[in-house]
Amino acid sequence: MKQKKIPMRKCTGCGEMKPKSELVRVVKAPDTKDDNGEILEKGAISLDLSGKLPGRGAYVCADISCLNKAIKAKRFERAFQTSIPEEIYEKLKREMEQGE
Repeated sequence: MKQKKIPMRKCTGCGEMKPKSELVRVVKAPDTKDDNGEILEKGAISLDLSGKLPGRGAYVCADISCLNKAIKAKRFERAFQTSIPEEIYEKLKREMEQGE
């Protein structure tokens, strides 16, 4: 029987390739636009524990130290191509601690 391929993703904190199921997805929801295509509201950034939310995703280990490394190196800002306020990072840390 053929073995099923396991999807691999890179942690934005430590840079290690790991199975997708071992990582937590951080997602930036799509921007809300009007009929002319102008941005009305920027997409929210949050943890996606189910892995099903729409939007741009970046993966991080379920370890708070990897999250801190990614924040310090501004890797989420690079992945989402936007500046992220400190309040969002604090919210991500709280959610990560509650999820463990």
